[in-house]
Amino acid sequence: MLICTTAFMPLATKQAKALGRADLPIVVMPHPFSTLSRDQVRSTAAQCVASIIELMQGEGAIAQPSTGEAASAKVAQDTRIALLDVEDDLIAVNRVFRDQFWGDGLPIVPPTVERVQQMLRGSPRPAQDVVAILPPGFGAATVELLAINAVMAGCDPGSLPVLIAAVEAAAAPEFNLQAIQATTNSAGVWLIVNGPIAAELGMNAGINCLGNGNWANATLGRALRLVMQNAGGAVPGEMDRATQGQPGKYTFCCAENEEASPWEPLHVERGHTREQSTVTVVGASGTINMNTHVKDADLLRIIADSMVYPSSNDYWFGGAPWLILSPEHAEVLAKAGLSKQVVKEALWKQSRMQVTRFSAVDRTRSQNVRRKELGEYRDDSLIPISPMPADIGIIVAGGPGTHSVYVPSFGATRAVTRVID
Repeated sequence: MLICTTAFMPLATKQAKALGRADLPIVVMPHPFSTLSRDQVRSTAAQCVASIIELMQGEGAIAQPSTGEAASAKVAQDTRIALLDVEDDLIAVNRVFRDQFWGDGLPIVPPTVERVQQMLRGSPRPAQDVVAILPPGFGAATVELLAINAVMAGCDPGSLPVLIAAVEAAAAPEFNLQAIQATTNSAGVWLIVNGPIAAELGMNAGINCLGNGNWANATLGRALRLVMQNAGGAVPGEMDRATQGQPGKYTFCCAENEEASPWEPLHVERGHTREQSTVTVVGASGTINMNTHVKDADLLRIIADSMVYPSSNDYWFGGAPWLILSPEHAEVLAKAGLSKQVVKEALWKQSRMQVTRFSAVDRTRSQNVRRKELGEYRDDSLIPISPMPADIGIIVAGGPGTHSVYVPSFGATRAVTRVID
């Protein structure tokens, strides 16, 4: 059986169906708990226990297929995409896609057979190859399905290999896509592209690299979001339960400004050669602008202070936050003789948060999650933002200006890098 609150009923019913158990009994509790008194919580818990006992007595033991079994069943199915006969009119096509929740709220490019075939020429992989099984709906993301969504997003065919690698990375267990897709948090997926392919596609790593104006950046980030929705089933209001969401859930993608960086680029830091092209996926909660004109190593203190806030998932869970340093800020630190590793170590130490900044309930939650790592919290405990300095990610991107960007993570996630074929 499933046990969930009223706020997660759409997710529970949809995911049970995706796992082949649409008839799975569900015990429902009212949401939220935080506004209830302790007596009301006890009463609610008693009702929940009574419902569980009633269902167990009536249903007996309930066998539920594992995620792995469900994934195998998906792969065993015919993954060919059915053709849809729609009036040859842009407005009519978009109306169909909007009504079926296949889009993202913006107009799409109709994925005709001809356009999809042209997109498929961007990769040597067969159209029916399954790139990944994507939660929470556990749909089979085939190369053909990726090509369809890439067309819808407006991608050029050369972007398809990047999208394939990004989907493979997002499906890695350590990325925790199930949680990112279904959480009430604002988490979105940020793509970082490194290597020669960034220039080949004309990606933006400089001025306004996270903003509007660049075709490859915008369409690649959008294509991944459409795949996560149409293969992963994360339709907003159904299995996507984000309380507010964030603009990065439309598109969130850039290249690293490797030429302007005084350090080795991200993909080299992660064990690849400069000549290889890679894509890295990050579970990001949003972006925070950091504007400072500091011209010496005190810049680290300012950045570290900006990273600390008590409602951050990174402090609760021991996360993996990211920094997008502007070329100017990176140069300040490099001229001070600081390597990227030294920068990470200094930021990790200086961003430790006094435990008393937590609310009482958040302190208890964090303690339960991080007890094995940090031991028992005391009032003088300093809570690190991540388990290790290496968990802090750093890239150099952007144009002129004394602005850098802090990207807090979803917390229970780790970035994953894949080589682009």
